[in-house]
Amino acid sequence: MTQQSVATADKLDAAVLKVAGVVVLGAIMSILDVTVVSVALPTFQSEFDASYARVAWTMTAYTLALATVIPLSGWAADRFGTKRLYMVALALFTIGSGLCATADTIGELIGYRVLQGLGGGMLMPLGMTIMTRAAGPHRIGRLMAVLGIPMLLGPIGGPILGGWLIDTASWHWIFLINLPIGVVALIYAQMALPKDAPEPSESFDFVGMLMLSPGLALFLYGVSSLPEAGTFTEAKVWAPMLVGGALVVAFVLYSFKPRHPLLDLRLFRNRSLTIASLTLFVFIIAFMGAGLLFPSYFLQVRGETTLAAGLLLAPQGIGAMITMPIAGTLADRVPIGRTVPFALGLIVVGFFSFTQVDPQTSYWLLGGSLFVMGLGMGGTMMPIMTSALRTLQAQEVARGSTLVNILQQIGGSVGAAVMSVILTNELNGSRPIPGLVDESGKPITEAGLAIASQQRPELLQQMPVDPSIIERGLDFAAKSFATTFWVAFALVVLTFVPAALLPRRRRPAQLDDPQGELVKTPVVIH
Repeated sequence: MTQQSVATADKLDAAVLKVAGVVVLGAIMSILDVTVVSVALPTFQSEFDASYARVAWTMTAYTLALATVIPLSGWAADRFGTKRLYMVALALFTIGSGLCATADTIGELIGYRVLQGLGGGMLMPLGMTIMTRAAGPHRIGRLMAVLGIPMLLGPIGGPILGGWLIDTASWHWIFLINLPIGVVALIYAQMALPKDAPEPSESFDFVGMLMLSPGLALFLYGVSSLPEAGTFTEAKVWAPMLVGGALVVAFVLYSFKPRHPLLDLRLFRNRSLTIASLTLFVFIIAFMGAGLLFPSYFLQVRGETTLAAGLLLAPQGIGAMITMPIAGTLADRVPIGRTVPFALGLIVVGFFSFTQVDPQTSYWLLGGSLFVMGLGMGGTMMPIMTSALRTLQAQEVARGSTLVNILQQIGGSVGAAVMSVILTNELNGSRPIPGLVDESGKPITEAGLAIASQQRPELLQQMPVDPSIIERGLDFAAKSFATTFWVAFALVVLTFVPAALLPRRRRPAQLDDPQGELVKTPVVIH
């Protein structure tokens, strides 16, 4: 075959691009939905009269649902066919989006977000499978470049789109916008995707799933109930934490017995996988947990509109967009033990500014800090995930990818729950204003009134108070955010410990097929 014909064979032809269009539509919906909702959390607080720890469950429940279906999608795709399952996932996500817009209580919204997550969690791994089959393994690099578009644009476009929809319409539209996209994607998928050819698949570990998912949900629910209860002795705190912890421990012990466990923890015998996974897990807890608080600081302490908050977050996505492709190229040439610590250093430098925030911190400083953090994030996540997989044997790659992706989703859930609990607990320490109570009879605190007045200035006319009280409340709220950012900052610094053990010398990749050709495995990022 001539060099020209090889180049032509490597190009993405019209048939492959038609399939890629379906997958990109699904990816845009699922990825944007994570970042769009991040700017809506303060709106949910005021709409549903709920604490930050409570509304953070709209994110926690979604990511837990993602983690639940990631291992299920591979088995179900073989059992029922990728096209059929992909269309079911699209339908679930679209229906869940419509139901979210009808929610009257925070409990309903959290429940509908679970349904959304069950659909969204299958869209990316199924999309990767569909595109790999359509194009062949020799064109996966080009396919990842196509899928990289929504991955890169999500952190930038999501907060801006969410802010614009909330400001110009209402919070309902951050979910309603998915309905026409979902309908178009379903019609497109029916027309463009190849016909299914289901085949028998290996057994699925339903027992493991019934232990891990409820165990994590119960444990995190107990943790998130702490600010409202005020003590660990309350039954609604320790009981779910105890039951959830027991289920997780039972899952770990059980997972070594089945031939095809939900998570193959035996892979942790591979030192490189263990170190990379631990580094990624600690980093995700810190970075994703704190990432939810950035828009809340701009909204609640600085009194910005949701659109302005989304725009203020854009430098972080721009920074990641710059370094992510560079880091992907370097990952094949330079050991990540030499690049990831440098990227983590950028995150630490940028993050420090947020531990010093007050009600007047310069936006230029915060914007520059977010940009530097974005540069570091783009050079951290993909190289670590690549390192986790590249030393595995070919037959271990699918299980390793599932393990790493589920750890990522669990880390995001833990981070969202823990950081929201710390912030809520700090804000609860604000001084009550004598004589002022809310509709439920609870005392209104200085920080609570200051935050509420930033979004609804008319409150100060309804309940006239000394301006110094509002000033003290904003100072207290800013310090509460700063304290929470200190915890996240300490966790990012802690990430240097496992990162120091990442490989600093080039090692031969183990992802080889019997003919010696490198097998590249797509990695799912939400």
